[in-house]
Amino acid sequence: MKNHSLFGYGHRIFCYVLVGCTLSNTRSAFAHSPLGIAAINNVFLQRQVTGAVTDASGPLAGVSVAVKGTATMTLTDAEGRYVINASKGDVLVFTFLGYANQELTANGSIVNATLISNVQTLQEVTVNAGYYSVKESERTGNIARITADDIKNQPVANVLATMQGRMAGVSITQNTGTPGGGFEIQIRGQNSLRADGNRPMYIIDGVPYDSESLTDGFTSGVLAGKPSPLNSIPPEQIASIEVLKDADATAIYGSRGENGVVLITTKKAKGGKTAFSARFTRGAGRATRFMKLMNTQQYLAMRREAFANDGITEYPEYAYDVNGTWDQNRYTDWQQTLLGGMAEFSTVNTSIGGGSEHTSFLISGGFSEQSTVFEGNFKYKTGNVKASLSHESADSKIKLAFAAGLTRQDNNLPGTDFTTEAIGLAPNAPALYDAGGNLNWENSTFNNPLRNILGTYVSNTDDLLSNLKLAYAIAEGWEASVGLGYTATELTERNLNPSTMYMPAMGIGPEGSYIGVTRASRNSWIIEPQLRWQKEYKRHRIDILGGGTFQSQQGESLVQLGVGFSSNSLIGNLAAASQTITMGSDKSEYRYQAFFARANYVFNNKLILNLTGRRDGSSRFGPGRQFANFGAIGLAWLFHKEKLFSDQSLLSFGKLRGSYGLTGSDQIGNYQYRDTYSSSGTSYNGMVGLQPSRLYNPNFAWETNEKLEAGLELGLFKDKIMLTIAYYRNLSANQLTGIPLPGTTGFQTVQANLDATVRNTGLECTFRTANIESADFSWTTSFNLTFSKNRLISFPGLEGSTYAEKYQLGESLNIQKLYHYEGINPQTGLYQFTDANGDGTVNYLDKTAVANFSPKYYGGFQNEFRYKKLRLDFLFQFVKQQNRDFSRSMGFGGDMRNQATAVLDHTILGGATGSTQIYTAGFNSDAVMASAKYGASDAIVGDASFIRLKNVSIVWEMPVQKTTGVACQLTVQAQNLLTWTRFKGGDPEFTNGGYLPPMRTITAGIGLSF
Repeated sequence: MKNHSLFGYGHRIFCYVLVGCTLSNTRSAFAHSPLGIAAINNVFLQRQVTGAVTDASGPLAGVSVAVKGTATMTLTDAEGRYVINASKGDVLVFTFLGYANQELTANGSIVNATLISNVQTLQEVTVNAGYYSVKESERTGNIARITADDIKNQPVANVLATMQGRMAGVSITQNTGTPGGGFEIQIRGQNSLRADGNRPMYIIDGVPYDSESLTDGFTSGVLAGKPSPLNSIPPEQIASIEVLKDADATAIYGSRGENGVVLITTKKAKGGKTAFSARFTRGAGRATRFMKLMNTQQYLAMRREAFANDGITEYPEYAYDVNGTWDQNRYTDWQQTLLGGMAEFSTVNTSIGGGSEHTSFLISGGFSEQSTVFEGNFKYKTGNVKASLSHESADSKIKLAFAAGLTRQDNNLPGTDFTTEAIGLAPNAPALYDAGGNLNWENSTFNNPLRNILGTYVSNTDDLLSNLKLAYAIAEGWEASVGLGYTATELTERNLNPSTMYMPAMGIGPEGSYIGVTRASRNSWIIEPQLRWQKEYKRHRIDILGGGTFQSQQGESLVQLGVGFSSNSLIGNLAAASQTITMGSDKSEYRYQAFFARANYVFNNKLILNLTGRRDGSSRFGPGRQFANFGAIGLAWLFHKEKLFSDQSLLSFGKLRGSYGLTGSDQIGNYQYRDTYSSSGTSYNGMVGLQPSRLYNPNFAWETNEKLEAGLELGLFKDKIMLTIAYYRNLSANQLTGIPLPGTTGFQTVQANLDATVRNTGLECTFRTANIESADFSWTTSFNLTFSKNRLISFPGLEGSTYAEKYQLGESLNIQKLYHYEGINPQTGLYQFTDANGDGTVNYLDKTAVANFSPKYYGGFQNEFRYKKLRLDFLFQFVKQQNRDFSRSMGFGGDMRNQATAVLDHTILGGATGSTQIYTAGFNSDAVMASAKYGASDAIVGDASFIRLKNVSIVWEMPVQKTTGVACQLTVQAQNLLTWTRFKGGDPEFTNGGYLPPMRTITAGIGLSF
């Protein structure tokens, strides 16, 4: 297997740079163009005009300064200054996103401008819709957007964390607070019955990015499953994130748009004076919430009563907590001891960029380091470097944009999360270390939880993402372009488990040590030629785009287990293992091609029709099934432009829009339609044989998603108030999933299209107000709210299938079937449950209670205050939901494990009845069984709704630039600062019991630019 490094990718980057530099010298002679002749004629009438552009907070960089009626234009530098050639009496136009345009006459050599923030200009924002861009006011589809201003306020390492609570229709939850972990994202609900079939499509600077983790989960258990591949995308490099949700926005991506599309645009090169910037941050974090557990006195009282209930008068030898072996006066808060440490954060990000009117560059790099709350020197490190180059010929006919970035991740963690043991360990368990500073095994009575820090999880990931786009203006209104992209990812994971992890009395030496190793790589290339024609005639405007996609992706993985070493010092070397077992070896290739088109028609600047279509071909389907057609129609009416509303000041903007279309999915993995074989791992006559791993089925086809949406957008009082309401309905059918088979076939399922339909409906509301706008002070408020419902509306033969235990018609896909809890039997003191089928026995057939874990509604509430050079921004995230309350499902009260304080309200044998059953030390089998059923009943489902102060950011622009020439910015940021909830089972956002909850983080930073 190839072992790429930063320098190994150099030849690819060099080729791109060489192409870019060559094309940057391709330009027409300036004097031979009509524009050049005009410039020569006027050169003696022009002079240099300089000035500075500011707002209420200080200088504005990147402001467009243009001479009205000409092609002369420049941008302000990092200090807000500009230089432009203009004649006396020329009008200078100052344009900047989020501010009202300003026009000033150049009567002198110095023209300064102060821009005023204006919410109304948001309607003129150009939104990235993927293959094309569109003004916010003219889009017919549903696109949510956040920018670098939203992202830079958050001290997070993953781009998905920056989206939480900020976008309607986008639900994101974190899998673990351990650094390098993953996130779950759902855009408008769950469409597929397959757990891995609901990922959205990610596109970074026009290049598709595979969001499936390379790890197989075998070695990354500490991360609660698979880490997020988007950890490789540094948030500080992102300029904007757009999420495409409805059919009009996603259908142009065809089979890959069923679950929504996430467009990530990184920062690009800008012309102007060469500017350097640097940002340094430092901070710390702790786990957000812990459960309330019993102290030593409460715990021991529970244990003693449990033995008494079981008729045990002499405590067993193994009951170290109550038989006097362990100190019965000792108390340790194990959650605080094992999980209450402080994680430290450090980041450094720098960039340098600039250029001329036609050619610009940007080079940036960064490094971050994050420790864990666990004991031990565990750290997660990332480093990145990115370069971008843009060029436009003097006659504006040739345009080039190139970017390449490389990210390196090094993650070193304990092999196991401490959370489960921190919750369940007896509060009077012995000290972690003995008097000599060694791990304390307390005479072989204590399985020390710190044994887990002797085993480690080590992960190294290299990720290269590059793109090149060339465009040529063929003639007036015609433009041809081609986009090229290349990505490469390599992963090496090791899970080391030395024999020192085991209690010494077990006598396990290095021969019992083992290591799990995963090596995986993935690379892809994509070519997308496009042709665009634009025409404007009187009241008609037409924009037609056509193109194709040709993509190839190769993947390779090897998972091995090494067992037995002569010394633990050799455990990191797989070749030193006494026995090596190959757990999996895979090599695959995916081919994809498509042709797409978009036609946009605007009549009288108020009636808009948008048609999109795509024909997809995928190698994941059998012959005759490889191609499918997808498309959508979008309509919009800008009714505020009608005469009826022309003479009133209340309504400044009004738009009705709707869309309908079909998208799809081929997210089933490669070669699913073929007979496939894998190694049996068994040797016969010196040869290792093969065994079938999948049944042949060439007949399954594309999963489809029918999307319908209607929306209303209003702007009131000159857009000081903006309101959007959208209703959507998505029907996902022809489900690609495993069809259950009889056990006699030797296979549990065969891949096929299941005749089941899933419906997602919802209402999304966004609200933005500019409460106060003045030169010194401003206050804006943003609010988003989503109501969503997920339902399985069709599933022929469900009751007779193996899916009957998991799904139910009319209910969400995210349900769990449970026993119905009826309370405590006053005669036995035990939990009792409904015998739903009346057969006299309560078993799995009686799981008829349904718990829906999909959120009922969710959203965010954000405010931003600006006073001169000081800015305060904060965001509240809220979710209405129910979840499993882990404080109610920790096993039977009386076992040798700690319990939540709620268990103190218990039933006394022969006495009062409490909310929990009688205690048992495990000798009462009926009580043990009742407790197990209780953990699988609706009694453990609790209200997990919460309101969280998700983000707080304070920024101060220090007034030192005029005297030093350096702009200085001080920041204080916090994430997950406060949480309000009734949930007793730890963190309410968290759905993974037994894993570290999200971090409460506070950082301080300084930014410099000059």
